[in-house]
Amino acid sequence: MGPTAVDWALAERVAVKVAQRAPFADAHLHGNLIEEFTEHTALAEGLVAATTGLTSDQGSARARVVDRSDWIRANLASLQRLLRPLFERMGDQPETAWTKVTAQVTAVEMGAVLGWMSTRVLGQYDLLVIEDEQAEDQDLVYYVGPNIVALERRSAFPSSDFRLWLALHEVTHRAQFTGVPWMRSHYLGLVETLLDQAEPEPQQLADRLRSFTKGKSDNNDSMLSAIATPEQKLALDGIAGLMSLLEGHGDVTMDRAGIGLVEHADRYAKVMRHRRQSATGLTRLIQKAIGLEAKLAQYIQGEAFIAAVETAGGADLFNQVWEKPAHLPSSAEIQDPQLWVTRMTEPAA
Repeated sequence: MGPTAVDWALAERVAVKVAQRAPFADAHLHGNLIEEFTEHTALAEGLVAATTGLTSDQGSARARVVDRSDWIRANLASLQRLLRPLFERMGDQPETAWTKVTAQVTAVEMGAVLGWMSTRVLGQYDLLVIEDEQAEDQDLVYYVGPNIVALERRSAFPSSDFRLWLALHEVTHRAQFTGVPWMRSHYLGLVETLLDQAEPEPQQLADRLRSFTKGKSDNNDSMLSAIATPEQKLALDGIAGLMSLLEGHGDVTMDRAGIGLVEHADRYAKVMRHRRQSATGLTRLIQKAIGLEAKLAQYIQGEAFIAAVETAGGADLFNQVWEKPAHLPSSAEIQDPQLWVTRMTEPAA
C-alpha cells in the first residue's frame, strides 16, 4: 500500500476530542431543532426561488441537524474525496518511516483545526458533503445544532426568527449550485483540473497541508491552495471570484427574502459581523489558517459587486452571471465591478 499524507482516522479522533470540549455538545438532541429546521428549510426554498428566480433541479431541500462530531466526519469524508486523485497517484511510491510520522503529525494538526471549526460553523451546503458518494442528488443542508443553540443563548436571539434567517442563507447556496444547470459541473470541473495537474511527493503534500493548518499560507489561501503549485494558484483566482459572488449573493438574498418574515435581521447581521471580526490570539491565527478572514472579505466584496452591477443595470444585468460560465466575474472584476459591467454591456469586437 502506498503512502498517504494524512492519517485520517487519527485526524478524526483529534477533531472530535477538541469539539467535545466546547459547551452545548448535546444541544441538537433537545428542543425542536429538527422540526424547526425542517419547516424553515422548506419555507426558505420557496422564498429564495421567488427572490432570485433560481429553482433547484434536484428536488426539495432536506434539513439535517448534526452535532459537531457528525460535521467533522462529513467534512473529513469530503476532504478525502477531494484529495483522492492525488493519493491514488502516490500509490506506487514506497512508504517509509518518515512518511508515516509526517502523516500522523499532519493528522494531529488538521484534526485540531477541524475540531475548532466544528465549534464555530452554524450551517453548511457543500457539494462534496453528501450521504453517499454515488448519489446524484444534492439535497442536504447541514445545521450544526450545538453551535446554533450556543449563539442563540449568548446573544438572546429569538430562536425561530434566527433559524429562518440562517436557513435562507444556506438554501441560497443550494439554489446557486442546483438551480443554475451548469454551476455544479463548472465548479467541480475547476477543482478536478487543479488536482489533475498536481503531482506532489508525499512529503511535499504533507508540508503544504501542515502549512495550511499552521497559518503559514497566504491570507487568501484555502485547503485547495495549500496543495497547489504557483501555476495552479492562478487558476484558483477564478474560483475566488466565483466564491465572492456566491457568498455575497447569499447574504443579499437572505436579507431580501426575509423582508416581512425575519424581524431582527439587522441585529443578526451585526452580531455575525462582530463574531467574525472580534477574534484575537490563537483564535485569530486559526481563522487565518482556515481562510475565515478571506471568507469575510468575500461576503463584503460580493455584496459590493452586486450593488454596483444592479445600480448600473438592475437585476436583469446582474442575472447574466447565471447564463453561462463565461459570464462569471473574475477576482479583478469583483474588485472593480465596472470591468464586468463594461464586458457585459459593450458590443463584442
